Amino acid sequence: MTDWGEKSTADLMSRYVAKETGYGVPKEGWRICLAHEFKEKRKPFQAKDVSLTHIFEHVGLGIRYLKWWYKKTQVEKKAPFIDMFGAQPLRQIYGVPLGGIGGGTITRGWRGEFCRWQLNPGMYTYKTVTANQFTVCLRRGGQTVYQQVLSVERPPMLQGWNWGYCGEYAFYHALYPRAWTVYHLPGQNVTLTCRQVSPVIPHDYKDSSLPVAIFVWDIENKNDYDLDVSIMLTMVNGSGHKTDKGGGHWNEPFHLEKEGEAVSGVLLHHCPAVNPYTLSIAAREQADREVSHQTAFSPKGTCSSLWTDLITDGRLDSPTGSSPPTPKGEKVAAALAVGCSVAAQGHNSLEFCLAWDMPKIMFGSRERQHLRRYTRYFGMTGDVCPSLSHYALTHYKQWEQSIEEWQKPVLQDCSLPSWYKSALFNELYFVTDGGTVWTELPEDADVSGGLRSESGGLPAQPDVIKEYGRFAYLEGQEYRMYNTYDVHFYASFALIMLWPKLALSLQYDIAGSVVQQDSAERLHLMSGRYSPVKAKNVVPHDVGDPDDEPWQRVNAYLIHDTADWKDLNLKFVLQVYRDFHLTQDQQYLRDMWPICKAVMESELKFDLDGDGLIENSGYADQTYDGWTVTGPSAYCGGLWLASLCVMCKMATLLDNKEAYEHYQDLLDRGSAAFEKLLWNGMFSSQWGNHSNSVMSDQCAGHWFLRASGLGEGEFKAFPVDNIRSALKTVYDLNVMSFAGGQMGAVNGMRPEGVTDRSSVQSDEVWIGVVYGLAATMIHEGMRSEGMRTAEGCYRTVWERLGMAFQTPEAYCEKGIYRSLAYMRPLSIWAMQLALGSQNDCPASATGDSVANPAEHR
Repeated sequence: MTDWGEKSTADLMSRYVAKETGYGVPKEGWRICLAHEFKEKRKPFQAKDVSLTHIFEHVGLGIRYLKWWYKKTQVEKKAPFIDMFGAQPLRQIYGVPLGGIGGGTITRGWRGEFCRWQLNPGMYTYKTVTANQFTVCLRRGGQTVYQQVLSVERPPMLQGWNWGYCGEYAFYHALYPRAWTVYHLPGQNVTLTCRQVSPVIPHDYKDSSLPVAIFVWDIENKNDYDLDVSIMLTMVNGSGHKTDKGGGHWNEPFHLEKEGEAVSGVLLHHCPAVNPYTLSIAAREQADREVSHQTAFSPKGTCSSLWTDLITDGRLDSPTGSSPPTPKGEKVAAALAVGCSVAAQGHNSLEFCLAWDMPKIMFGSRERQHLRRYTRYFGMTGDVCPSLSHYALTHYKQWEQSIEEWQKPVLQDCSLPSWYKSALFNELYFVTDGGTVWTELPEDADVSGGLRSESGGLPAQPDVIKEYGRFAYLEGQEYRMYNTYDVHFYASFALIMLWPKLALSLQYDIAGSVVQQDSAERLHLMSGRYSPVKAKNVVPHDVGDPDDEPWQRVNAYLIHDTADWKDLNLKFVLQVYRDFHLTQDQQYLRDMWPICKAVMESELKFDLDGDGLIENSGYADQTYDGWTVTGPSAYCGGLWLASLCVMCKMATLLDNKEAYEHYQDLLDRGSAAFEKLLWNGMFSSQWGNHSNSVMSDQCAGHWFLRASGLGEGEFKAFPVDNIRSALKTVYDLNVMSFAGGQMGAVNGMRPEGVTDRSSVQSDEVWIGVVYGLAATMIHEGMRSEGMRTAEGCYRTVWERLGMAFQTPEAYCEKGIYRSLAYMRPLSIWAMQLALGSQNDCPASATGDSVANPAEHR
């Protein structure tokens, strides 16, 4: 750990005054005192932040975007897929989200608040619901001696409750998918540790889909006398959305007994016209635990009656029967209390389950219903919260055992720094909280629009999608497009290493879209031209907007005409081989081969000089769409050469000599042209020898070759000495000459050590790109440089800027950030793959052997 890293870590806990370390809290993870305040407050990048120079360069785009934005927001009354005038402000509050993959998420803040909701697929509500709280009640000798809401807040409502817990006596610890909050109760000699568990388990395709979370409260009584301890969970029927006051919502108690275990709690039925759902709060009934409830209370006013109900005897009244439907304009809430005795100098624990059941979902267009993945195991009737709660409460210990076995090799590896262990697991939050959906494939679905294999298509329902479902996650919570492919290229390492079947399912969906076309013309905002929505044999930018109808209508991104995007096709080819390398799925390779050939042939139209190297034609350099490029570029040119290399490898595996010779010829000529036109002796110029900007991501193509077991010997695209020289240049300039070497790698840097400000994005740091760069360095034996590079991003985001569990796409050295909660930083798993490959263990820390998958649930 660097000296500046040690200081930033200590700062997060500097206000913690207690000595208690909690019950079973691990050493590694992200830890913060509940009294901490982040000093630096940043602003989101918005249209007003574009410089005058860049405004003049893109005035046409600005006018066209403004017209489109006005129509979208004021006429159609919908949210833009990217809102340049309404970016989310930075709230430095978020912690580990609750729930498995694809069933919706509820995020708890690190101070304990329920504050970010994604129950409607892909659409977020950023509201803290004040009444959603845990409260502790301590009783001695039949008398209540202490009752406290475990919140540092002092809200203007619910004044009948005891608020204002002192945050200096508590800390939060996150190691996704679990979190711990340790509360020392001042003057009581009691310590509470709340452990939060969600079923996010590598290679598990059943329990990982469940919309549930468990809270285990460990109670340590340091007194010389016994105590009776009750914990109460209060929950509003809703998510802070305007539908909470829509009327017609109601609650009811429930009891379910099966297989010798009983659970009871309250069901909160939320009944909007679209996507109705049920929330439940539940606990196990045990001989030495007392479970009680309050079916309904109004979460406004002082709410003194509920407080008095608990303080009287440590339990709630537990009325029978359901509550009446709420009138319009009113909210309703419920409460569940669980109590136990804790012996002097002893320990005991209490368990709660929070579950939600929205089995059938409709996206914004409301054209069709989709079934969430968990309905395969629990049904689609909308009444399975009791069964979900029962299952979670009786299986969470197995989940924790699986999580610990998966994480243990990394956590116990003393050669890895603590910040890396935290980053590796905590960045995985986006797999569930990226607006993620995981659905069953509809019976009438045809992924390639009727084109079968003999016509270059795929089976109507590929086996992997039928068996493992459809998966989609957003480019970012603010960039609302599913499976944005140029960004998934980076993020995909987490999926292919941990849930490879979901990665392959996504690839089949993309491949099915490649062979289709949508000839309907629309205006593309960058060029001002009308052109088809989707051309044949071109990878789509994305599979749609959750506010429309994903999978049915792709390419929600209408800034550029994606037919001009060179990198999408290349990234598809590179991922196909990388995925095959890690899974050894022969059928996948055979199915994808004709698609790969088709997209590679479509790329050849960009080989304008016939020298085997594709060129840009004045449009954006794709992923870096702030950098306008004419001619060959280091980024796309490198991806092209790497793609030719993997095509040669796949042709060899498939014994296709003619294809091998074709792609090898292109590779030989293209490599020569690349070196002649772009290599300047130290690094590859971003575009031509006249460019003096050092691009941090110039080795992206080589990175994927190395991740695929290629890049040297027979199958390589770049001289090894060139790659290492380029990486050293990037490290010296983009990393160490930027912000004192403490903020990662800036996208563009001049050779004289001055940040490149020639475009809107060249002076940004892209966290996900930095993790990929660090992986490349590790592959090339530059482990210390790679770790230092990545550490700068982690320290900046998680410890300095307060962006935990909302890692953005980008930040600048000062002032602004762009696009909170972004997909690309999942690329940190590429670093783990690189570290594992150095140890001849490419599946290291994946929780299983990716190369030889066992039978998984």
